[in-house]
Amino acid sequence: MMNSFGEIFRFTTFGESHGKAIGVIVDGVPAGLKIDETFIQSEMDRRKPGKNKFATQRKEGDKVEILSGVFEGVSTGTPIMMIIFNTNQKSKDYNNIKSIFRPGHADFTYYHKYGIRDYRGGGRSSARETAGRVAAGAIAKLILKELNIEIESGIIQVGDVRGEEEDYNFAKTSEIFALDKKNEKIWKEIILKAKKEHNSVGGVVKVRVKNLPIGLGEPIYYKLDNILASAMLSINATKGIMIGNPNSYMLKGSENNDEISKDGFLSNNSGGVLGGISNGENVEFEIYFKPTPSIFKEQKTIDNFGNEIEFKLEGRHDPIVAVRGSVVAEAMTAVVIVDMLLLNMTRRIENLAKIYR
Repeated sequence: MMNSFGEIFRFTTFGESHGKAIGVIVDGVPAGLKIDETFIQSEMDRRKPGKNKFATQRKEGDKVEILSGVFEGVSTGTPIMMIIFNTNQKSKDYNNIKSIFRPGHADFTYYHKYGIRDYRGGGRSSARETAGRVAAGAIAKLILKELNIEIESGIIQVGDVRGEEEDYNFAKTSEIFALDKKNEKIWKEIILKAKKEHNSVGGVVKVRVKNLPIGLGEPIYYKLDNILASAMLSINATKGIMIGNPNSYMLKGSENNDEISKDGFLSNNSGGVLGGISNGENVEFEIYFKPTPSIFKEQKTIDNFGNEIEFKLEGRHDPIVAVRGSVVAEAMTAVVIVDMLLLNMTRRIENLAKIYR
């Protein structure tokens, strides 16, 4: 159950970074949805590794195969199973760390929790697991397209350089999904400098959801914002989320409150959520990613036997997690929104009456 996410629209991922395959089972997909496999693959291509010098050079096609739940291009209402075969594992790159705990990774905690760990790229704790999430998110996005709900994302900060503009259309064309055209070159230089120095850098992703109806969110313990936070913090290397105005903690109530007119809200400091329920404004939030822990510098650590050692990592790793992480953030957002939409259908008797009348 801890490998699953969602209530009605629910997915379960499986597989390891250097195993034979990874994949996902998506349950709760309404019957009759046209399954656009070209779109699903395009979402996978946005996340896949090896595309440019700003990501890991591990070459994976991330080709998705649908094994169940779809008949003649349409969802049947039964679980949709999708699989992605790993084709470019280099497990030998990890032989030198099979008994070593890499700083910043889950090696230490996984070993002490389970008494065993897959040292090949972190196994289940690897960010490669997120490929299954993106496939699930693509199914969710197909549902949202039917409702004209749009999810966009991009990079708003790299290292200590914050962007000023939020151009989501430009982000779609940028190699690093930059929201600020003026800062894209600077951000690229920061990433490549860290990469050249065998290091890594952190970043901030901003997500925007447009055209949401009022009423999504299930108080008190399944609020829209707290489930979005849970979804985002489940993504590898995330360390925090800020919903709405990221500077709201520095404001006074008179500055932060979103006043209301007959035409709607006069500002959106709340990020589109009040009392855990969507208020009809754009839902906006930022996710904070730490620097990739896989760096090629000599580091101090201990081995399985408690011996203090120094080691140097080998392999292929992203110099920044946030860039490809933005695609995963979109996918997880889509899953949350669809789940909330389906849950909301049960909150008024007239909604059920429309279905069964």
